[in-house]
Amino acid sequence: QVQLVESGGGLVQPGGSLRLSCTASGTIFSLNEMRWYRQAPGKQRESVASITSGGRINYADPVKGRFTISRDNAKNTVFLQMNSLKVEDTAVYYCNAWLAPLSYWGQGTQVTVSS
Repeated sequence: QVQLVESGGGLVQPGGSLRLSCTASGTIFSLNEMRWYRQAPGKQRESVASITSGGRINYADPVKGRFTISRDNAKNTVFLQMNSLKVEDTAVYYCNAWLAPLSYWGQGTQVTVSS
């Protein structure tokens, strides 16, 4: 059974930083494309960043230059470093592991950016 466990969310002031982690079990982590999504209240879930098994990275336009995705295959963990956080970054952040045709989700971690 594949499990993804996110951590690192919390309350931060605008301009602050947070680092999210997502640790996977029950899968060959190194083969998965790992993705971060977020869902704000009343909005659809949207992609934030992704990193392939080969290390190719993509970011959504709203987070380019502020967020950094990385992975440590030895620890089965993917990270999302979030800097210069804005109020509009407030959302539940979800980790996703994708190895076609299978897709797995974590339970989400709340990120709140507020003064």
